[in-house]
Amino acid sequence: MSAAPWLTALCLAFVAGLVAAEWRDHAVAKRLCKLSASVAFILVALALKANASHYGQLVLVALVLGAVGDAFLLSRRSRFFMAGLGSFLLAHLAYAGAFTLGDRQPTALAVAAVAMGAVGLLTLHWLWARLSSPYRWAVSAYVAAIAAMVVLAAGRAAASGAWPLALGAVAFAASDLAVARERFVASGFINRAWGLPLYYAAQLTLAWTLTDPALTA
Repeated sequence: MSAAPWLTALCLAFVAGLVAAEWRDHAVAKRLCKLSASVAFILVALALKANASHYGQLVLVALVLGAVGDAFLLSRRSRFFMAGLGSFLLAHLAYAGAFTLGDRQPTALAVAAVAMGAVGLLTLHWLWARLSSPYRWAVSAYVAAIAAMVVLAAGRAAASGAWPLALGAVAFAASDLAVARERFVASGFINRAWGLPLYYAAQLTLAWTLTDPALTA
């Protein structure tokens, strides 16, 4: 029997611990739970034989890059935040690369492109006045990478019927809004209370897409 269900449960347990540690502002527990949850979603992908397909390999790369970004974001320092931003940008691009494998539904691509274009512009409008010059370029590139990932996920999901793929991509993108609000708008527990569970749920959902033959064939 695959260890993936047990590793998924373990990841979720660490996420619950992470949210509790954030509430209590316990630094050591936050680091332990966050890094453990991130390692767990990588192990889920490995347990689901990520290396057995090109799609799985790219998803695994994305998960590893996400875990690296999680480690960087444990620090509040700007250079670590920028490094984390870079890691997550690459993670989004790795997912986007995975979603280019196989057929994509043109209508879904077009609708998603319009929707994500609007969301991206609104997000940049929301953040722009709060961003210093270096962050404006970095955040703009990041928003573009997120949009590309979601658009390609929608097109691939519509063509294959693998809708959890689109759900995971949208959840990942939405969780980034919590990070943006925390960093640039208003820091507070509420950002982490919904953003962290959504982020880890997204990574687990995308890892579990490895069980869909329509994606891994």
